[in-house]
Amino acid sequence: MTSEKHGTFGRIGIWSSALHGSRTDDAGRGAIAEAVAELEEMKYGTLWIGGSPSVEDAAAVLGATRAVTVATGILSIWDHSAEDVAARVAAIDASARGRFVLGLGVSHGPMVPQYAKPYSAMVAYLDALDAATPPVDWGHRVLAALGPRMLKLATDRASGAHPYLVTAEHTAEARAALGPDALLAPELSVVLDTDVERARTTARNMLSMYLRLPNYTDNLLRLGFTESDFDGGGSARLLDALFALGDTARVRARALEYLDAGADHVALQILTADEGGGGLPRTEWRELAGTFADEL
Repeated sequence: MTSEKHGTFGRIGIWSSALHGSRTDDAGRGAIAEAVAELEEMKYGTLWIGGSPSVEDAAAVLGATRAVTVATGILSIWDHSAEDVAARVAAIDASARGRFVLGLGVSHGPMVPQYAKPYSAMVAYLDALDAATPPVDWGHRVLAALGPRMLKLATDRASGAHPYLVTAEHTAEARAALGPDALLAPELSVVLDTDVERARTTARNMLSMYLRLPNYTDNLLRLGFTESDFDGGGSARLLDALFALGDTARVRARALEYLDAGADHVALQILTADEGGGGLPRTEWRELAGTFADEL
């Protein structure tokens, strides 16, 4: 990865579906603006807006910050036409557009009625972004890539990959597939709880939904897990491989495993027992900022 890209994304970022402003009211949008301004002050490298966001969600976060990189993680190609996305990216204020990254994904068959030929659909979508006036520069887009074909596409047609719900072993395989120069920015879900069983319960509450989606389960099977690991919301070994569970020191150690495996950037998603990752866990963000101070 080039030093320019490294500086743009930073080593550690925050991933949160709670930054998805179009799903809340004016008070909620005000809380998001206040939270992202603080995240920028804490020096996190990139803010990833989860929950299938729109370009408008990203524009709002860009407007509430001054210098931090803002990315969609991930905009579904089935929900927004490429032509509309390109127009909305072009409409972002020029002073902020350079720090916006368009994260794109094909979502999942059980969630998208029109789902078909996802790889071909992504290729056609990227073709349309290239043909738009103005086009969406490949250097400002990343793909939600898990398998070999999509990882190759992320190298050829984007600046790199943003894999979700993956292990450090997958990160090493993805780096080999991407080559040395493409961005590799995996998401890592975090439960700050030193009670291991309680932390695993929180993780299972989040993971159980994803274990109904073949794109994720197929990827986990490729990594050597078995169908039995999916029972009951996830086996202990699956949870321990996919999540960072424990205190801030443990979270730091887990994130460094991904960085050592070839990631350029790790996007931390905080899960809490009461909110399941749906709120603004500002206390936890502050705690982790202190733990990662020398990485931010």
